[in-house]
Amino acid sequence: MREILTNKWFKFILVALLYSLWVIWMESYLWLIGLAVIFDMYITKKVHWAFWKKKNPPDGKQTKVVEWVDAIIFAVIAATFIRMFFIEAYTIPTSSMEKSMLVGDFLFVSKTAYGPKLPNTPLSFPFVHHTMPLSRTTKSYVEWIQNPYKRMAGFGDVENNDVVVFNFPHGDTVALNMPTQDYYQMLRSYGPERIWSDKRTFGEIIRRPVDKRENYIKRCIGIPGDKIEIVDGQVYVNGSEQKHFAGVQYDYIVTTNGTPINKRTLEKIGISKADQQVFNGSQYLYPLTDEYVKELETLNNVTSVKRVNMPDGNWDKNIFPHDEQYPWNVDNFGPLTIPKKGETVNLNLETLPLYSRIIDLYEDHDLEVKDSTIYVDGVATDNYTFAMDYYWMMGDNRHNSADSRYWGFVPEDHVVGKAVFIWLSLDKEKGFPANIRWSRLFSLVH
Repeated sequence: MREILTNKWFKFILVALLYSLWVIWMESYLWLIGLAVIFDMYITKKVHWAFWKKKNPPDGKQTKVVEWVDAIIFAVIAATFIRMFFIEAYTIPTSSMEKSMLVGDFLFVSKTAYGPKLPNTPLSFPFVHHTMPLSRTTKSYVEWIQNPYKRMAGFGDVENNDVVVFNFPHGDTVALNMPTQDYYQMLRSYGPERIWSDKRTFGEIIRRPVDKRENYIKRCIGIPGDKIEIVDGQVYVNGSEQKHFAGVQYDYIVTTNGTPINKRTLEKIGISKADQQVFNGSQYLYPLTDEYVKELETLNNVTSVKRVNMPDGNWDKNIFPHDEQYPWNVDNFGPLTIPKKGETVNLNLETLPLYSRIIDLYEDHDLEVKDSTIYVDGVATDNYTFAMDYYWMMGDNRHNSADSRYWGFVPEDHVVGKAVFIWLSLDKEKGFPANIRWSRLFSLVH
């Protein structure tokens, strides 16, 4: 058996088979030329591919330095391959998914669930996202080589209620001094002239390719073709109430008889210090799940617990599609049908606000409006056929989540993967080892 495992032909056949399966999975058959390299590495050995090693070292042993270099190169290649095609680690930085996902949760995201997408920027520094370590401005990738969108085969498609990681749709443009802020929301607030001229406040304005935009994690509320609507905070999908999740929470005003709520009670129901807002001595604003609402209502010093709700018709200008024809807000939104690949919609001045970003940026057409006539790539038109599928993503912390209600549809080429399980969870408000949330370790994401 040992002779078989060490035989050069056995090694070649095994590696060549695995490599061929990978090429077939990618459907990029030009990569089959790599079989010639594998053949030379294991059989003919004409080229010294491992140039960092001595070809014929004394006693057949490499130096310790070379062995370390060899191990590091292998580790980097293997980890990059796994991260790109199979599974990647992420952390939850904000409270937008609480109480389903908590700040400080570390999780693994499956790339194979929906199929890994090949990188738009294949030449980049390993293990970092868009910026080099210890720098706010140095890009970790080169832009002179960019690939079009391509997704390999996966185990399935994005489904309703999946917890999905995706590239931030509005992350195509970033003000470097405010990298976490939505550039387009800042445009509406400050105007383009100030943003582009005030370098001290906003910094340089840059653009990023799809795969180098910030990663967001939300729950998929609607898939292509679904009709979604929000009425008094309740989400409806195709006319039916969205499935209830125990972690979904809303903002509530909690009124007491003047005495404060016990700190241990707040800790028990997961109200962090950042979430504790006090209006006066007897009123508090807390994000709460249905379970915790019932628990607070049983307290002797609590006189009422009322959910915050923005009335229908109160237009929030930051809500998609940012047009007065659609006076929507976070609690009353829609109805709206999610675009589906191959479907055609009527295009006019009323519907254009819904689809202009899709046409112009996501699907890269030249969009113009002249004398109330819409032109796509220079041709007057009154309809448009979608080239990609789109999704609607929302956070489970419904009143504290920047999601599709603010920036609209998520294109299929922005989808990264499906959140699978939490391997570590740390409470930033506590010290070690009390900060470890033991009950969340190795728990599945629902």
